Amino acid sequence: MDPIEVRSLFKSFTVKEGPVFRKTSKTVSALEGVSFEVKKGEIFGLLGPNGAGKTTTIKTICTLIQPSSGEVYVNGHDVVKDSQRARQDLGVMLTGDRTLYWKLTGRENLEYFAALYHMDRAEAKERIHSLLKLVGLEERQDTLVENYSTGMRMRLSFVKGILHNPPVVLLDEPTMSLDPQSARLIREIIQDLRRDGHAILLTTHYMEEADQLSDRVAVIDHGKIIALAPPRELKETVMKSEVIEIEAQNIDPQIVEKLKGIANISEVVSSIEDASSLRGLIKVHSTDGKNAIPEMLGVLVKGGVEVSNLKIATPTLEDVFISLTGRALRD
Repeated sequence: MDPIEVRSLFKSFTVKEGPVFRKTSKTVSALEGVSFEVKKGEIFGLLGPNGAGKTTTIKTICTLIQPSSGEVYVNGHDVVKDSQRARQDLGVMLTGDRTLYWKLTGRENLEYFAALYHMDRAEAKERIHSLLKLVGLEERQDTLVENYSTGMRMRLSFVKGILHNPPVVLLDEPTMSLDPQSARLIREIIQDLRRDGHAILLTTHYMEEADQLSDRVAVIDHGKIIALAPPRELKETVMKSEVIEIEAQNIDPQIVEKLKGIANISEVVSSIEDASSLRGLIKVHSTDGKNAIPEMLGVLVKGGVEVSNLKIATPTLEDVFISLTGRALRD
């Protein structure tokens, strides 16, 4: 049995909608038949937009919520029937993780969690020292966590997740809010964990990170896995199309939508990086991009969009997602 096995996982929630005194119940499906496995010594990327089911999947695996149906195993332990033993074999870092105690120092936090994991005191002391040094927190180990920066807390949360050297590691956006140097360090540690034989489930919005780290990637949307393969194979599925990236200002969604009417254009998405100037990026998938460019520029310029740069780019994992769903990962 693989370290992580997810079989036909379904999860639904009951929510109430409507006016305060006339609310009605509605069932919302978060996961619909999700299945995958993560092998020993593998980094498995789980990608999708907000609300796609990534966090629900991770919280089910780490026993925070129970599935409506289906089976999940961690290191051979059923997360419902044998949740305690499953948790012992798990290391978890969740987005917005508030399990750190802000009135304790960084070192005291790790000592506390080492005790919860029943680690030998001498072993724990040595492990804590080496991990704090590894992530650059050695000199701040006796500082209260409430005085840590966001990036420092993220690094401490990461260390907490791998403190007891668990065979299975769940990382939900592990480099969010980190500066480039710290993010690179965390990625290097994750790669070291893979080489040491850990099974790692990773979610991230950073497509370059997923491409760099993941041995296999699953794309999840509306609670369903719509693609699962190594990154290289996924990108090969969109190689037959050219990806045109247009940097521009004054991007009008209605004008961008008109690009879909041009021959040989299959997908068009736009993202705004600066709301005041409407500056952002337009991505176009076309089977004949070079010949479509003049007409595309004509539509954009006529509509008042100020194009600053245009290039034909190599397909990325985000382009795979656009091709599969017709929208960008952050939509």
